[in-house]
Amino acid sequence: MTEVEIEFEREKRSGIIAVGSYLFDAARRLGIEVEAECERRGECDSCAMRITTGVECLSETTEAEIKQLTAKRRKNGERLSCQTKIEKFGEILVMTNKKKEEEKPSEEEKSEAYRKEFEDFPLEKKVANLVQLEAITLGETFSFVINSPSLIVGKIMDVMAEFGLKLEDDAKKAARPVEHKTGHEAEDEQEEKAQENHTNENTQTPPKDKNAKGKKT
Repeated sequence: MTEVEIEFEREKRSGIIAVGSYLFDAARRLGIEVEAECERRGECDSCAMRITTGVECLSETTEAEIKQLTAKRRKNGERLSCQTKIEKFGEILVMTNKKKEEEKPSEEEKSEAYRKEFEDFPLEKKVANLVQLEAITLGETFSFVINSPSLIVGKIMDVMAEFGLKLEDDAKKAARPVEHKTGHEAEDEQEEKAQENHTNENTQTPPKDKNAKGKKT
């Protein structure tokens, strides 16, 4: 079978998830918000979860998990959800970590804080921030879309959706653990790194010959 039953105890949500999915994605599909401070690269423990049932259905512990989780936490069943793939059929029971509740500042407080911070910026940084604020023109684009005929709206939305899905897919592939990459993907990644290193070597300025100036032609 290609699907598993998974339940998140704290949120009391359950569903059917396809084999090959990561715990991180499984939680998101069931409407559970998962933190990802390192953008799913296995460089933090913000997405850690404890597996209470169904450990045998999951992928082996990755190097990133060994680095981010202590032996005690791993023994207790904790895994990084961004690194843990569902590989076998069965039932999985998960307990997410309790989130720390932080008091969020009001919009006025954030505006005042930004104003004070902006005043201390050097001129170059002030200019850079003002340029970023030009992103407000994006609102004009959406205004154009809303006032366009339905056919044009459909075309534009299709292009935007396709572009967004491609970016999301590329980001997921880049963040995928090394242990889960296919041989072809690993070879492509190594080839790209080799080409980048070769380019950097060619662009380096050769050292000057100190004795060249004193030589006669």
